[in-house]
Amino acid sequence: MSYEPYDIVVVPFPFTEKKRVKHRPAVIISSHLFNASHDHITLAMITSATISSWISDTEIRDWKTAQLMVPCRIRFKLFTLPKDLIVRQLGNLSQHDRGVLNETIRTTLIPA
Repeated sequence: MSYEPYDIVVVPFPFTEKKRVKHRPAVIISSHLFNASHDHITLAMITSATISSWISDTEIRDWKTAQLMVPCRIRFKLFTLPKDLIVRQLGNLSQHDRGVLNETIRTTLIPA
């Protein structure tokens, strides 16, 4: 299956403090070229946690459009994952949420 930037997918997410894995949503942040050229994709965690000390957390305003069940935010716990571990695709980010995510990536990950 082909995956695109801003797709919301369900993946097995490791919890380092526990010895188990849960299926959780994540957003693809790697480019189409990267996704097509590698067996891995780069993702950011999506959480429904309402209280956060992560200043980089990005609210998903259009969470229903993204096919999420509850209000969520993107958390910059970044990871790569083999494509074949993706459980399923849920939806994708709206144009508004894509713009907010891109700005957060620019200000958080790219040195000035």
